[in-house]
Amino acid sequence: MIDLFQEIYSTIRRNKLRTCLTGLAVAWGIFMLIVLLGAGNGLLNAFEKQSEGMAMNSMQIWPGRTSKAYKGLKEGRNIKLTDKELEVTRKLTEHITYASATISQSGVNLSYGDDHVSIELDGVMPNYPQTNGIKVKSGRFINELDIQDKRKVIVLHEKTIEMLFGSKEFDALGEVVNASGLVYRIVGIYTDNNSYSPPAYLPFTTLQLIYNKGKEADSFVFLTKDLNTLEESEAFEKEYRSAIGAIQQFDPTDNSAIWIWNRIRQYLQQEAGNSILRTAIWVIGIFTLLSGIVGVSNIMLITVKERTHEFGIRKALGAKPSSILRLIIVESVVITTFFGYIGMVAGIGVTEYMNMVAGTQVMDIGIASATVFDNPTVDLRIALQATFTLIVAGTLAGFFPARKATKIRPIEALMAN
Repeated sequence: MIDLFQEIYSTIRRNKLRTCLTGLAVAWGIFMLIVLLGAGNGLLNAFEKQSEGMAMNSMQIWPGRTSKAYKGLKEGRNIKLTDKELEVTRKLTEHITYASATISQSGVNLSYGDDHVSIELDGVMPNYPQTNGIKVKSGRFINELDIQDKRKVIVLHEKTIEMLFGSKEFDALGEVVNASGLVYRIVGIYTDNNSYSPPAYLPFTTLQLIYNKGKEADSFVFLTKDLNTLEESEAFEKEYRSAIGAIQQFDPTDNSAIWIWNRIRQYLQQEAGNSILRTAIWVIGIFTLLSGIVGVSNIMLITVKERTHEFGIRKALGAKPSSILRLIIVESVVITTFFGYIGMVAGIGVTEYMNMVAGTQVMDIGIASATVFDNPTVDLRIALQATFTLIVAGTLAGFFPARKATKIRPIEALMAN
């Protein structure tokens, strides 16, 4: 065996250019596959992180303005969502498991000492975090007692804490902030994955009372169940529009009367887009890998052809065909394994560098942020499988021409150019 490897080493030294070309094809195929998969994973992970913690089986409803005349009523009427519509929503269908309302007051000057920020106050109900991807970082969120007693408590985003207190890590629980002349005690600090002008949260009933909102709501949020396809989801939308339209007297086909953010549809469309992206990445990666396999095959064909004369001499001196075949196969395995490993290590190194530099890439403009690239790495098993595939391909690339060469009679091999 030692003699075999010494002979292979000697052959490689005599054919440095050929060996380098073979190795480059192998290393480049593995390298590009791993880098492509890593970059694709970074994008896919970012997409998934945007909706992390957000209930994908939820819908949010906003009032709009009619665009069609209906039963003698003109178009252009403003639609309102009230406690009546909320109760109807809760009892509407077996597909709704939980429903709540939100209300807001914009342009509020929130201050602490000399620091202040213009912010929107949102009155919400206790289950709001379940449907909107909010994570309580410290303290608590609005609870039922806050709703019942109309407490003047507030939950702030960590960026609002930083603007008012100088640091996201400041323990602001229990502190009192001034909101345009009204004081609220901070009971919780929250964070989320896509902070665009993050609001402050108050109990729904508190904001409703203080800002004289009456029985109106700005939006409804509800969770659904047993809506597993896009068709079922759209059928439910029609049913819901009809129910609210019967109360508010608008055409059920008037999509402008109420606006529905159907996260089920968004989730299904996102999954379809992710599937297409994954497929595209793998197709490109596999073709890149195939180009490496073709490169190895072509070079091994040339190698065997160039060494036909050498094989003839070996056979004339008594070498068995199996020994010649073993020599070519082992040489092919050694070259593809060595350079495949180099390509794999280089590819993993690049993905790790991408992860270090842009692994949690976030677009951040003041208080607006969005994750655009997250953890662009590749599972080590996939990298090893790709490398192993190329090694097997390189072995086969050397086997078939070598097998053909061993069947040539010594006299024919010696006469070959």
